[in-house]
Amino acid sequence: MQLHTSLCDTLQIKYPIIQAGMAGGPTTIELVVSVCEAGGLGTLGAAYMSPNDMRMAIRKIKEQTKRPFAVNLFATSMKDDLTNIENGQSVLNSIRQVLKLPDGSLHVQTKDDTDEQFSILLEENVPIISTAFGLLTKKQMTLVKQQHSKVTAMVTTVSEALLAEANGVDVIVAQGSDAGGHRSTFDLTNHPYGATIGTFSLVPQVVDAVNIPVVASGGIMDSRGLRAALALGASGVQMGTQFLTTIESGAHPAYQQALLNSNEESTVVTKSFSGRPARGIKNKFIKEFEAQKVAPLPFPTQNTLTSDIRKAAASQHNSEYMSLWAGQGTRLLMNQRHAKEVIEHMIAGFESQEK
Repeated sequence: MQLHTSLCDTLQIKYPIIQAGMAGGPTTIELVVSVCEAGGLGTLGAAYMSPNDMRMAIRKIKEQTKRPFAVNLFATSMKDDLTNIENGQSVLNSIRQVLKLPDGSLHVQTKDDTDEQFSILLEENVPIISTAFGLLTKKQMTLVKQQHSKVTAMVTTVSEALLAEANGVDVIVAQGSDAGGHRSTFDLTNHPYGATIGTFSLVPQVVDAVNIPVVASGGIMDSRGLRAALALGASGVQMGTQFLTTIESGAHPAYQQALLNSNEESTVVTKSFSGRPARGIKNKFIKEFEAQKVAPLPFPTQNTLTSDIRKAAASQHNSEYMSLWAGQGTRLLMNQRHAKEVIEHMIAGFESQEK
């Protein structure tokens, strides 16, 4: 089985391994650079970054590596929906009391920097643009192609993969239901908790449906997952959870410890934190919010409403009220290794199986 695949040629990387663009802080500059230097594709999860911070991060990555890297953004509406905010805040206020926080406001507004963020991708000539929750517009795709950047898109169904290919993306990331973090399902009307197709059921069906490289994502933690993905026709793998406990990770120490204490039964798919379905470790926040039987507000409003709770929990080192995004393979986590060691371990394991 060949380790050099069409993905390597398309993205100009040595190994067919992508580090997922996990927004909210885990994907530090150091993590992105370390993965790139090890031969994989590092991805900056920039969706929640301010435009200035995003620009500075891109420039620092370029200073520290000459290899290709990606920047991930959300391709979805960031407009608020404040319907039922009183009920939502009432539930959240009971949780705020635990953390000694004041009640939440009924007047909130999510900052929408998406247009400016996209402009920065062009201005800084980012080599690879990665999207979640949807696709670039036709106008955006035209601008990206004019500067010869590559585009990857996460999908959760074959129909989404076909839309992505028609949209002009260069690489499709097939995200199975075992993946940690937000489901990248485009249409939550028909799939309110995201499409629930497992990675190794989804991948070969997507491979058969499209004519561009497909990357397997979800529950892949080591060389066995890489080998299995390639055997099913994928051109590479994307991993997120495995990089959360690396030395370069920006994940909070309490988050990392919760990951190491978890197993394949620990996670659930929830909308409680953000309003979009996401897989994470079930903790008191999820239990207490869901026990109230009040629907969370849609994304991004719910995410904005819970931001003070998540920040306070982090400052108090209280993982019970943090969003602990994780896939289903956490028994296979490597702890306190450099990101490059994760890549090296995967490659060594893959090559040893070839002998």
